[in-house]
Amino acid sequence: MRQSYQIQKWAGYVGAYAVLAIFGFLIVFPFLFMFFTSLKLPTDVFRSPPRLLPYATETAVIDGETYPLHTVTVDGRSERLALVDEGATIVIFAAVDDPDRTFALAPRDASPVGGFTNQEEITIDGEVKPLWAVEDNGATVQVYEVRRERLGLFVDPADPSREVEANIRQNPPIEQLNAETNNYERVLELQNLDRSLTNTMLVTILVVLGQVITSVLGGYAFARLRFPGRDGLFLVYLGTIMIPFVVLIIPMYQLMVIIGWVDRIAALILPWIFTAYGTFLMRQFFLSIPKDLEEAALMDGASRFRILWQVFVPLAGPAIATQATFTFLYAWNSFVWPLVVINTGNFDNQVLPLSLMVLQGRAADSPNLVMAGTTIAVALPLLIFVLAQRYFVEGIATSGLK
Repeated sequence: MRQSYQIQKWAGYVGAYAVLAIFGFLIVFPFLFMFFTSLKLPTDVFRSPPRLLPYATETAVIDGETYPLHTVTVDGRSERLALVDEGATIVIFAAVDDPDRTFALAPRDASPVGGFTNQEEITIDGEVKPLWAVEDNGATVQVYEVRRERLGLFVDPADPSREVEANIRQNPPIEQLNAETNNYERVLELQNLDRSLTNTMLVTILVVLGQVITSVLGGYAFARLRFPGRDGLFLVYLGTIMIPFVVLIIPMYQLMVIIGWVDRIAALILPWIFTAYGTFLMRQFFLSIPKDLEEAALMDGASRFRILWQVFVPLAGPAIATQATFTFLYAWNSFVWPLVVINTGNFDNQVLPLSLMVLQGRAADSPNLVMAGTTIAVALPLLIFVLAQRYFVEGIATSGLK
């Protein structure tokens, strides 16, 4: 009985971990696909069927020219040969009266039976095929197309004088794992992404510092200082959270026009250094700190600012980390407001979300470059979230607003 219980218990553990592993893989797979695609060549991106890891064709240098290597079967033996000439398309025709009789000809060597406008057809194994006429020893033979082949000229890299003509499709290229890190250099040059990355880091750091400082000051004032109308003012300030951002876009933009901050980095920083959410978070945390600590500091002659920075701030480490994490993720990924206040043609003041939007249009035919830009934009926030996820979860539980 006990053994049966242990088996059921372990089976439950295995099943639970298997389900979690499956869902974890489904969550991580898009990030893996994005990262590996950013390391691919354009030809590998559009390969069918697609594959996850990046591959590139091996090459050989012959007489100063670089050619792709293929696995070619010669006399029943596989050899590594270089494709120096892709040749021309050859059509394999079969005679209507004798299907075993075939002809390997160029498409121009066959003429349509009945002309191109009224070409005659024949049904072979339930498939309708057009009829063609070819010349064989002075006689005209009616044939139909069986398949098409592309013959290429292959040479031995060790002995270039040795040449082999073979079907390219039947002799696949030799591929190996290859990380095309040059994609990141190309995308930085293409969209001036390095400047956008610098701007985004500057905006994010200043917004995080501004919100943390104002939230600490406001939270302490509403939690510990007594002044007329404090509670009513706090409720009004907290109520601004309920105002949708779309309602604020037009008046905020008009204000930026009046003070001349349109197309300037300052418009991305100063309007966002105040946050009702951060003030509420800090106020709730400061209320949980025992008043005895504050009273003891006051008796020792400490000022309010000294009590705040030397007593309350060190104790508020988890709350500050939570606020910084929320603010960082918001400021780094902000898109709508930069789109409104920064011109897309102003590359000097663009941030990453705007640059990625423009990049999607300029590199629409190169998904590997788009994925490289996306990887640059996602890497740092993802790292910050992984390192600070404990505070992120604590912030959700503490605030009760999410």
